[in-house]
Amino acid sequence: MVQKKKLYIETYGCQMNFSDSEIVASVLAETHETTNDVKEADLIFINTCSIRDNAEDRVWKRLIQLGYMKRKNKNLKVGILGCMAERLKEKLLEQQAAVDLVVGPDAYRNLPKLLNEVGSGQNAINVILSEEETYADISPVRYDSNGVSAYISIMRGCENFCSYCVVPYTRGKERSRDPQTIVNETNRLFEEGYREVTLLGQNVNSYRWQIDNSMVDFPKLLEMVAIVNPQLRVRFATSHPKDLSDDLLYTIAKYPNLCKSIHLPVQSGSDNMLLKMNRKYTRTWYLDRIAAIKRILPDASISTDTISGFCSETEADHQETLSMMEHVGYDFAYMFKYSERPDTAASKRFPDDIPEEVKARRLQEIIDLQSKLSLQQNKKDVGKIVEVLVEGVSKRSKEHFSGRNSQNKVVVFPKENYKIGDYATVYIYECTGGTLKGRTL
Repeated sequence: MVQKKKLYIETYGCQMNFSDSEIVASVLAETHETTNDVKEADLIFINTCSIRDNAEDRVWKRLIQLGYMKRKNKNLKVGILGCMAERLKEKLLEQQAAVDLVVGPDAYRNLPKLLNEVGSGQNAINVILSEEETYADISPVRYDSNGVSAYISIMRGCENFCSYCVVPYTRGKERSRDPQTIVNETNRLFEEGYREVTLLGQNVNSYRWQIDNSMVDFPKLLEMVAIVNPQLRVRFATSHPKDLSDDLLYTIAKYPNLCKSIHLPVQSGSDNMLLKMNRKYTRTWYLDRIAAIKRILPDASISTDTISGFCSETEADHQETLSMMEHVGYDFAYMFKYSERPDTAASKRFPDDIPEEVKARRLQEIIDLQSKLSLQQNKKDVGKIVEVLVEGVSKRSKEHFSGRNSQNKVVVFPKENYKIGDYATVYIYECTGGTLKGRTL
């Protein structure tokens, strides 16, 4: 029996990249087994993100470190996967000697052939985008999992073309995956002991699959996954505000195992900025969707993304974002300074004219406000009884477990007689801005 080589994958960026890393591990499963120790690896992949320049900067710095490792281990091979591979292509091979192969997000099936080329002393590259590839028939290797929660990619690509975003150019056109393969993968995960799945797509609300004369849209798909087993929690990411329907919200309300947590990126509270960002909705539209969530799912948590310092953002625009945050009362937010990405519409049409110190100051004001809002929202949960899926041991105490409730909030509580993968009924008696503290009932 031929001994398998060791594969180490470092993943940067979004949940979609983590899902892709699991697909890569599956594609190479016949010849490579994954390892968590980079020092014993024969093959190192960096699965990259191009959404922000600091993510790419981290990769360039990491490649310098890997170059030192390659000088010590002449047999070590290094590859770049994902969005940065798609965006920079040959530049990675030309400017960084550590890189042996560059593979875009639609070319992972080609990895065995590309590695054969590398093994014969050549550099290898495949960054061809596909209009059909969904990897629907590949069962991902859950190599870095807690054994409780798993990602399922339901679609690939994006056609929203937000002016600041590189994703449509690095991941290609939108295409959905056969719903039956998604249900089959969900069934398999539940049988293997997983108790939570997150359905992934750049915009899950765009999911469409034609079956004979009927259409499976995202609410229907969500229902199909929900009925796999009532003991399986189902989450999803991410919803675009322009496509969030009441039908979806009513579907979530219908099934207790569909988590009551909506991530709805706003990016800015200003109509001027939303138009310039090509977000395809207005402040009024967004607030209408927030009102629908609170009406149909009154116990749902709401999280968001924001960008500070987008092109020509005025102080009044910034204040509109802060007022939006106050009005909604977000439970959580991902908050960033604007980072101009090459080849996007914004980089070609709008000057990146907000000084860094202004971007930083506005971002800090957003962070400070969100910290206040998160604490306010968590305080509302004190005194409640919640169901928590046990995901692991608390980072601060080996005597406590950590898990999340339906609203995607972290809950810490004494271990007692529970084990990882169990559901625990927990009374919340205290909170911080980031954590609910409780005791089991």
